[in-house]
Amino acid sequence: GDSHSRSQTPPGLSLEVRDAGPASITIPASPFMQKLGFGTGVSVYLMKRSPRGLSRSPWAVKKISSSCSQSQRSLFQQRLREEAQKLRNLQHPNIVGGNSPGMERVDSHPINPIPYLHTEQRLLHGDIKSPNVVVRGAFDAVKICDVGVSLPLDENLAVSDPELCYVGTEPWKPPEALDPDGIISDRSDIFPFGLTLWEMLALNIPHLPLEGRPFLESQIPTWEGIPGWAGIPRAPEALDPSQESVRELFGACTAREPRQRPAAARIVQALEGNLQP
Repeated sequence: GDSHSRSQTPPGLSLEVRDAGPASITIPASPFMQKLGFGTGVSVYLMKRSPRGLSRSPWAVKKISSSCSQSQRSLFQQRLREEAQKLRNLQHPNIVGGNSPGMERVDSHPINPIPYLHTEQRLLHGDIKSPNVVVRGAFDAVKICDVGVSLPLDENLAVSDPELCYVGTEPWKPPEALDPDGIISDRSDIFPFGLTLWEMLALNIPHLPLEGRPFLESQIPTWEGIPGWAGIPRAPEALDPSQESVRELFGACTAREPRQRPAAARIVQALEGNLQP
C-alpha cells in the first residue's frame, strides 16, 4: 500500500481493503471517484493514483452495488475474487488489468487477445460484447476487459466441466448457450464477436429494432426450436464497398454451427491481411 495515498483521503471517506500480506489499499468512497460505467451488480469507478506529484497509472475499481441482496453480494464477491485471480495470470497488452511486461505492441482490433486466451491460457472469455471493449483515443489502442465470467477450456478447447455454465449477456449469447444440450467451446466467443462487428456496422445493439425501421424478421422470440434465441440479425444492406469484407467476416463468425465459425487465430490473420497496405 501507499501511506501517502491514505493520508490524502479524509477519515471516514475511504474503505481500506487488506490482503493476506502486509500491504493495504485505500479505496476512496464512491462519491469521490468518477463513475465510468456499470455491469450486473457492480459499478466501475476511476481511481487516480498520483499523490504528491508522483505519476502513476489510474485504476478502474469495481464496487458491488449497494442495492444487491446478501445472496447477490456473496455471488458477486466470489466472481470478483475469481476475476482478480485470473488477471494475475494474464500477460497480454490487449487485456485490461493483465500484466504485459516487455510487450509494447497494442493492436487496434478486439479479437487480438482472444487466441491468447483460448490456446495459451485455455480460457473462454464468455462475455464478448461492445461494452467490454475499451478504446483509447482514435483507435490508438483497443483492449478487452471483464474476464469475471470466463470459463476453463479443456484440451479440445471445450468447456467439459458439467458444473460450469455460460453466463454472457443476452443479446450477444451464441445459440449453443441457450440450448440445454449445447456444447460450449472456443467458438462460443466467436459468435458474440461477430455480433460486435454487426454493432459497428449497424450502430445498434443486436436483436433490438433499428430506429425508424420495422422489427427484423430474424428477431422472432423463438428460432430453430431454441427458446429465447432471436436468430442472427441481418447485416445492414447500405454499406460502403470497403466494408464488404467486414460483412463477410460477420457472416462467418455467426454461423449457426460452432465448428463452421473460424478460430480466433484465423480471424486475426484475416484482419492483419486486410490491414496491410
